[in-house]
Amino acid sequence: MSEADENLSGQKLKNAFSTLMADGEWLFVKGEYKNAIKSFTAALSLKPGDRKCFVGRSKCFLKIGQLDNALKDAEASLKGDKLFFEGLYQKAEALYYQGEFEFALMFYDRGQKIRPQIQGFRLGIQKAQEAIENSIGSPSSVKLEIKEDLSLHKEDEIKKTTKKLLGDFYRDKTFLEDLMKDEDFVKGRTRRGEQLQDIIQSCLKSLDTCAEFWNQEKPISPKEGNHQHIQQKSRAASEHAQFLLKSFNDIDAELTSGNAERSLTKAKKVMKIVQRWSEKDVPNKTELLGSLHSCIGNALFDLGHMEKALEHHQKDLDLAKQCKLPEAKSRALDNIGRTYAQIGQFEKAIEFWKRRTSLVSDGLEKTWLFHEIGCCYMELNCYEEARDYGVLAAATADELADEKWLINANVLVAQSELKLGNFESSVSHFEEALIHARLQEDDSAMNVIQKEDCLVIVFRGKRVVSSTISFSAV
Repeated sequence: MSEADENLSGQKLKNAFSTLMADGEWLFVKGEYKNAIKSFTAALSLKPGDRKCFVGRSKCFLKIGQLDNALKDAEASLKGDKLFFEGLYQKAEALYYQGEFEFALMFYDRGQKIRPQIQGFRLGIQKAQEAIENSIGSPSSVKLEIKEDLSLHKEDEIKKTTKKLLGDFYRDKTFLEDLMKDEDFVKGRTRRGEQLQDIIQSCLKSLDTCAEFWNQEKPISPKEGNHQHIQQKSRAASEHAQFLLKSFNDIDAELTSGNAERSLTKAKKVMKIVQRWSEKDVPNKTELLGSLHSCIGNALFDLGHMEKALEHHQKDLDLAKQCKLPEAKSRALDNIGRTYAQIGQFEKAIEFWKRRTSLVSDGLEKTWLFHEIGCCYMELNCYEEARDYGVLAAATADELADEKWLINANVLVAQSELKLGNFESSVSHFEEALIHARLQEDDSAMNVIQKEDCLVIVFRGKRVVSSTISFSAV
């Protein structure tokens, strides 16, 4: 087969795969989950190991109740990249619907650390925590207590009694006891810093307390009375969480696909619904309202309504301060800074972005933030400040070994040094940027740096002559 024939065959294969993927996604939206599974399976036969395809099929399996298959596909999507956030989310979802709330919480939490801006992970953490607390008691409500050892026959007797008293909850108790045997897992911590071992022990103690209470009160079946009330409460909380999860996913999806108007309409509709709920129904109501203000602000930003966008992002910031939520505060400060930068109010953008720097721990986020502040200073002709923030951006990018941001940061420093008349330093940083662009095989970046009408630098002894430079972040 000639090279041309091979290229043609490869293109046909690629087109067929894309068509099957698109069909699967469309069938999923229409609710035809079994047909969607067929399309995703056919796509995988053409491109085995495609992680997005595995995620798509996993979603379908979840919808038709094939939870084991949903989990298998989610895990398959993570084989090549354990930090693939869509796979992490899908694995957490599959575990949640299998009733493995503790493991689901772990993967929701892991995904939230990787992609904190995605609402699904935040809501997943919430619903998993609620499921754990509603099914086996609040971990913080009971103190730990050490009991004396009993003889084997006494232990067996107690087990039988406990099983009878706890009913369906006894399975949770045995699961938690098995979980305690996993030393690596119990050493982990939640995002609030609580050790998993302490949480599990508290949950186990809570179950023992429930069993003792029911025994003293001439035990009623856990399937009746108080237990029924707990189940109803749990079901209501789960319904709220599922509604919010779907709503935030829809809002994000509309905005990502360029439908800002529809994203805005959906966000406003959900806002009205949440406002009608009581704090008893949704304990984190204020936090949710802040997230919705953020969604509305982002949609307004994309629609070009900057003043209105600022109003909603400011409300998000006010609610984040009220609830003492550093992540939400960071999000709001970022959005306000971005909006001010878009309308050319660079002093304001710098003010809000600087307030955010102390809240950011992620290296990549810091690199981006330092670079944007530096660019704002460049716009204001404050070249020393622009250079200093460019140096900070380069330092954090170097720690991450991120070639792309090493290019951007070094170009920012080079531009600043050029404006300050530090020509040799400028040349040095442009050369540094060029090295990283070559390592990345980034032709467009190399062309911009080298382009004759954008950059002409001629060494004459120690003197350098340079023209105006035009370069934006790649």
